[in-house]
Amino acid sequence: MRIKIRNPKWGYSSSVGMASLPQPKRLYQAWKGRNKFLCGGRIIVGPDAASLFLSTFLIGCPAFTFCIKVLVKIKSDDPQFEYPVLFTGLALTFLALSFLYMTTGRDPGIVPRNTQPPEIDDGASSLGWLNDGPPEMKIPRTKDVLINGYIIKVKYCDTCMIYRPPRASHCSICNNCVQKFDHHCPWVGQCIALRNYRFFILFISLSTTLCIYVFVFSWINLLQQEGNLWRVMSYDVVSVILIVYCFIAVWFVGGLTVFHFYLICTNQTTYENFRYRYERNKNPYNKGILRNFIEFGFGKIPPSMFNFRAWVVGEDDIYMHSMTRDFRGGTVSLQKSDIEVGSQFSKDGDASVPRILKNLDYSGIEEDTPKEGNGDKADDSVFFSSDSEVRYNADSRFNQEARYSRRISSV
Repeated sequence: MRIKIRNPKWGYSSSVGMASLPQPKRLYQAWKGRNKFLCGGRIIVGPDAASLFLSTFLIGCPAFTFCIKVLVKIKSDDPQFEYPVLFTGLALTFLALSFLYMTTGRDPGIVPRNTQPPEIDDGASSLGWLNDGPPEMKIPRTKDVLINGYIIKVKYCDTCMIYRPPRASHCSICNNCVQKFDHHCPWVGQCIALRNYRFFILFISLSTTLCIYVFVFSWINLLQQEGNLWRVMSYDVVSVILIVYCFIAVWFVGGLTVFHFYLICTNQTTYENFRYRYERNKNPYNKGILRNFIEFGFGKIPPSMFNFRAWVVGEDDIYMHSMTRDFRGGTVSLQKSDIEVGSQFSKDGDASVPRILKNLDYSGIEEDTPKEGNGDKADDSVFFSSDSEVRYNADSRFNQEARYSRRISSV
């Protein structure tokens, strides 16, 4: 059985077979970026998330070694002094690892893609064009927006087919545009951006504090022992290794923490600072040190723009012949194209109609089912009955696409 689709606006018809109907998928299964998903789409990580194991080892191994050494020392020394040291070390380690995982496993602020280039409006800059086609097909390279009284140019992303929001950038590792993009951290295995920057700062701050804590109390442990310092160090090799390790680590993680506190004071991102965005121009986002810290510490984290477990129409599940206008010759040519990805299913299982199926006339439904010798229709397990119903309603979150439902019956 095949369905005949007629478009009164274009004046052509096409047939879509049953095998070409879209199959439902979860959004994370049809995801176009390079992210990896865990727990059925509940956790999103970057493509290099395996480095998380290395980061966990570099933090946890020396920290737990220190705690075990303190626990052993409690039996011989004053427990009233050693127990607080032990519990504080465990708490710092637990918090540092917790914020590490919270930074890695959440949506950093990914911006939804477009399925087709945006329409040109009057706010677009004409300083450059993304293609050399006719005027109807040209897309401006930049667009002007007003932020706090300053004109900011936002760039067009060829991959996501959107004008990036202010302070957003496209991460080449994750292949996504991300809001208030700071950088992609290889130690965390995730983009650091709008929705996880606060947890990242807490992670590196607590890691710096943990390094200093282990360094100081390892020295105290050596100095409390009787005898020559060099002889004590030769016997207590573990404390010496911890001192050397923490001394080296604190320069990296501590320097990173100081740098990011400077960025918070000036309301910059790492990407903006490295690109010298505000070296000559005034930073329109800088509100002063106090207000910048208040915005960082108490500002509301916006919700994710995605429900990664929502049902969608997968890109590879539906193909059809579509009509494409050739602007150069003024003719219309027939070519095979993919139906857009990301059309959400409703809770009752109804699928979204892709843009290419909008405004079509579904009244002409033909059946190409072969007939048997007696003239009856051959057995077909599922088909669209003649009273197939089309229902449209608005969906503001997924590009106002129409939804449709089908009555399915068996012969």
